[in-house]
Amino acid sequence: MSIPDPERYGFVDSASDERTVNNDVRHQYRVLTEEEKTAMVIIKDKGLEFLRIVDDWAPPGREASLAKTKIEEAVMWAVKGLTA
Repeated sequence: MSIPDPERYGFVDSASDERTVNNDVRHQYRVLTEEEKTAMVIIKDKGLEFLRIVDDWAPPGREASLAKTKIEEAVMWAVKGLTA
């Protein structure tokens, strides 16, 4: 097995048109409009805000862990719906 190319697997801004370079599963993306890119960033930022609220206010445990997983899932599906 070869070592992954660091240039290929480096960080890419999620709103960049170059976001396909580090995704081996989804080989084709459509180019997003500036409005769609803005919406994607807002969705991700609100998801992060919600995760931080759970971290700050929910006691650690299974319920908080499940809540955080579901928030991450909701963001994933929202972004996937936006970018499909």
